[in-house]
Amino acid sequence: MQKEKFHITDDIDFIYEKTINKYGTGAKIDAPKEFLGRKVYVLIRKE
Repeated sequence: MQKEKFHITDDIDFIYEKTINKYGTGAKIDAPKEFLGRKVYVLIRKE
């Protein structure tokens, strides 16, 4: 991905903020069960 602005043109149902948690040797993000099986976008912010 290039360092440029981007636009999300899909309709958005819900936006929420979560912290990535350790899970075994990887990581996970908890999400509401109602979105199970849905396509999602994960954006990682610079700190």
